[in-house]
Amino acid sequence: MIPLIKHITLAISLCLFSLGSHAATKETPIQFADNLGSAVLYTPRWRSPETAVIVVHEWWGLNDYARNRAKQLADEGYAAIAVDMYGHGKVAEHPEGATAFMNAALAEPEKMNARFNAAKAELLTLKGVKQVFAIGYCFGGAVVLNQARMGNELAGVASFHGALATKNPAQKGTVKARVLVATGGADPMVPPEQVGDLVTEMGKAGVDLTLMSFPGVLHSFTNPGATAKGKATGLPVAYDKNADEQSWAALMRFLQGE
Repeated sequence: MIPLIKHITLAISLCLFSLGSHAATKETPIQFADNLGSAVLYTPRWRSPETAVIVVHEWWGLNDYARNRAKQLADEGYAAIAVDMYGHGKVAEHPEGATAFMNAALAEPEKMNARFNAAKAELLTLKGVKQVFAIGYCFGGAVVLNQARMGNELAGVASFHGALATKNPAQKGTVKARVLVATGGADPMVPPEQVGDLVTEMGKAGVDLTLMSFPGVLHSFTNPGATAKGKATGLPVAYDKNADEQSWAALMRFLQGE
């Protein structure tokens, strides 16, 4: 009986090891050419995904929150790259710094586009990848939405509490991506006028739009650290567990073509 028990124990151990390996993801730092900056690539060790996702950070910069979202996607079986749209590791803790970093990036749209497309090109080098999505939070939500407006070849874009206004609205026949927008109904940074204008804009352009608006929910509702950040800075931001979970579930369906 003793050898049999040993065999059973070994089999269970190997099974648990296998399950642990399947859950593991690989993290790879990326440096783009032409001094464009950096990104972090996350890939599942247990499969070669056909779908990959670009993740664009909030106005704070490429911090742990954005990287964790990319890792979460890899845990779900997707390849994901968290790209630094500020270029070289600039991360702010206060609104003044975040505003300065964001405005500096927005002043160089060609460089922002180059960073985004470098991240996309990195994903397309991965074995098996056939389609690329892009998601963004806050500042990043506006970035990915504008990539769709410009006609970037993407399967879809998803904006979470991102700014929706634009001086260059989508034109009919230009947008190739499906669009998912999740916004807080009480977000003063994304007022109802912006939401209404987006619906009109996307309707005229013939875009496949899915809109989620959460009543009473403030800006940055997906970020668990938002409530503390709001109290520390006076910003109207707060985490909302229900809105976070519902919008993430919607993203999972979105990535699966539903």
